[in-house]
Amino acid sequence: PQYGLVFDAGSTHTSLYIYRWPVDKENGTGIISQVETCTVSGPGISSYADNPAGAGASLKPCLDKAMKIVPAEQQRETPTYLGATAGMRLLREQNDTKAKQVFDEVSKAIGEYPVDFRGARILTGNEEGSFGWITVNYLLETLVKFSFAGKWEHPRDTEVVGALDLGGASTQITFQPGVTIEDKDNSAFFRLYGTNYSLYTHSYGCYGQTQALKMLLAALHQGSPPSQEISHPCYPKGYQENITMADLYNSPCVRAPSTPSPAQVLRVTGTGKPDMCSTAIQKLFNFSCGANRTCGFNGVYQPPVRGQFFAFAGFYYTFHFLNLTSQQSLSDVNSTVQAFCKKNWTELVETFPKDKRFLPTYCAGAIYILTLLLDGYKFNEHTWSSIRFSQQAANTDIGWTLGFMLNFTNMIPTEALEHVKGHQPSLWAGAVSFIVLAIV
Repeated sequence: PQYGLVFDAGSTHTSLYIYRWPVDKENGTGIISQVETCTVSGPGISSYADNPAGAGASLKPCLDKAMKIVPAEQQRETPTYLGATAGMRLLREQNDTKAKQVFDEVSKAIGEYPVDFRGARILTGNEEGSFGWITVNYLLETLVKFSFAGKWEHPRDTEVVGALDLGGASTQITFQPGVTIEDKDNSAFFRLYGTNYSLYTHSYGCYGQTQALKMLLAALHQGSPPSQEISHPCYPKGYQENITMADLYNSPCVRAPSTPSPAQVLRVTGTGKPDMCSTAIQKLFNFSCGANRTCGFNGVYQPPVRGQFFAFAGFYYTFHFLNLTSQQSLSDVNSTVQAFCKKNWTELVETFPKDKRFLPTYCAGAIYILTLLLDGYKFNEHTWSSIRFSQQAANTDIGWTLGFMLNFTNMIPTEALEHVKGHQPSLWAGAVSFIVLAIV
């Protein structure tokens, strides 16, 4: 088997994915399996802007782990990539020099290992969405399937599925709309296994869960009377935390008031009011569309959602915690979220003692997801049932990494595999018969 390594350098953390595939398959088209994942300890690499060497050092324990899995004689042929997403896009926007220094250090660290390192790069939002779409459809075998006859075939009567990705700093929607895409900036075209796919894809920067909740906190701060107290309707009643102005306004997604004093400490107090929470979250979006135009939000063109969707990453983690990943109806989801948001802090800590770190944000996260899907992407009570919240397909994590590697190692041929491997078996049989007859 052959191996491949992909680092997913997200805004909140980095993961290393180790893939394996049989090399003797036609055109290398063995269905890839995920051997292992390794979560890098510490924050995302964009957090090392003032300590770039720390970003490189943070990757080494996971690289050491990979070297124990990939046989020594194959390491030098193992393609290795690092792809960074919205966290590094934001850092590059803030300070291009610091972003380059972080990349230099992570490249140097990976370069010390005996692998075929093919570079570190920042993915565009559209690439992130498109590669996530390729991953989920590849794993579900909607693009190609190994038939009982022992051949790779394009599956008939199988619809491709859409992909919904929610990271810490951005969120992506990608699907095949069935209508002509009016805005070419939000389109992607792939020819895979002899079939053309015209996709709608868009990435909303700053609307990943971490940054959106930061925008929410800043809006609550700026909308409250001038004081060091912030009432937070999405945090559980009885919960309190302190945050400095510097930490609240340290992102390009959040516009600081005219005279922020960085050292000032703000006290945030939860009030546990889901209706007020929902109203506050809706103010982060502009849902109106121009005349004669269908849109998602903030005026971005989007055709109506169509087909089945897989919602993964942040969508899955939040709904999994709330036990909402079993295709529940929209009314059941709403009532579960409302009931959770009304629980006070003491009650939550007693019920979920191991989840204390993220516990304050699950209510805000769930209401944010519902607002994004229903008001933002325009799903409704009829199309809600087409969304499946899932972390994996075919025992492999869903995300952009597998699609990225398939694309960059050219493991998905553009043409159908009969064309790749040569003539149809019937032609060979005819040719052999002709040769035999000629010899006779």
